[in-house]
Amino acid sequence: MKKVLGMGNALTDILLQLNSDNILNILNLPKGSMQLIDLTKKDEIMNLLSNISPIMAAGGSASNTINGISCLGVKTGFIGKVGDDEIGNFFKADMLNNGVKPQLLISTTNSGLCTVLVSKDSERTLCTYLGAACELSSEDINPEMFQGYDIFHIEGYLVQNHDLIRNAVVQAKKAGLIVSIDLASYNVVESNLEFLKDIIGKYVDIVFANEEEARAFTGKEPEEALIHISEHCDIAVVKIGKEGSLIKAGNDKIVVNPRLAECIDTTGAGDLYAAGFLYGLACDYPLEICGKIGSLVSSKVVEVVGAKISDDVWNEIKEEISNLINK
Repeated sequence: MKKVLGMGNALTDILLQLNSDNILNILNLPKGSMQLIDLTKKDEIMNLLSNISPIMAAGGSASNTINGISCLGVKTGFIGKVGDDEIGNFFKADMLNNGVKPQLLISTTNSGLCTVLVSKDSERTLCTYLGAACELSSEDINPEMFQGYDIFHIEGYLVQNHDLIRNAVVQAKKAGLIVSIDLASYNVVESNLEFLKDIIGKYVDIVFANEEEARAFTGKEPEEALIHISEHCDIAVVKIGKEGSLIKAGNDKIVVNPRLAECIDTTGAGDLYAAGFLYGLACDYPLEICGKIGSLVSSKVVEVVGAKISDDVWNEIKEEISNLINK
C-alpha cells in the first residue's frame, strides 16, 4: 500500500451556519468564493455573527484530504506551518489523533484560521486569515520530507506562492512521487492561470477540479474541460456536484454516478472526494473504484457540518468500500 504526503495551509476552521445570505452582501463577500482576509476583517465577521455558535475543527484543504486518507487506513504525513500558540497546538493534536505524521514548522506569527460561512443551501464561503500558514516557504522544503512516501498531494490555495510550489513539486518528482493537485477555488485558478498551466504540464500527474475550477482553467464546460485537462496530466478528475464526477486517463473516460446524500454543508466535499480517490490509488484499485470511493466519502461529509466525519461513519464507509471491491 502506498503512503501519501500532503502539503497545504495549516488552518483551523471556524464554521458558522448563516440564517441569511444578506450577511455576505454586507461583508462584500462573493458567495462560494475563497477570500483572503486580515485579522481586522476576521474580527468584523465574528462580531457581526456573534449570535451564532461556532464549530471549531482543524482544516485546510490538503489537511482535510490527508486526514481522510489516514482515517481510511493509509499511512500519511503533512507539511505545513503553524504558530506557537493554542490554535497551532490544537491543529497538531488533531493530526496526531487522526494518525497523520505532522511535519509542522513553527512561526512566531499567529496560527492560520479559516472562517467558513455556510449558507442555507449548503454552499460555503471561505474567509481565510492565513497567518503562520502563509509563511511556509520554498526554503522550508527539503528532500528528507519526501522520503518514504509514494504520492504527494498539494492544495491549489498554495499556488499563490510560486517558489514554494515549484520547489516542492520538483523535490517530489526527484524522489519518485506521484504528484496530485486540487485546484481549490475558481478565483485562485483565475489569478494564477499561467503558473498553474506550467506546473501541471511539467510536474503534476493528477488534477482534481470542480466544474467552476475546470471552467476557470480551460474556459470550457465539464466534458470538454476534462479532455483539455487530461492533455496535460495522467489523470484528470472533474467533479460536477450532484451530477457525479468524470475521470479521464489516456483514452479511458469514466463517469462516476453521484451518491445520494442529505446535504447540509459542502465544506470539505472536494477535499474528501480527493481523499477517497487517493486512498483507492494508494491501494492500487482501478480508477472507476477510486472514483466511486471518492464519491462515497464526499457524500458522507456533506451530511455533517465541517469536514470531520465521526468514527462510526468511517466504519460504515469502510464496510461500503469492502462491498464495492468484492462485487
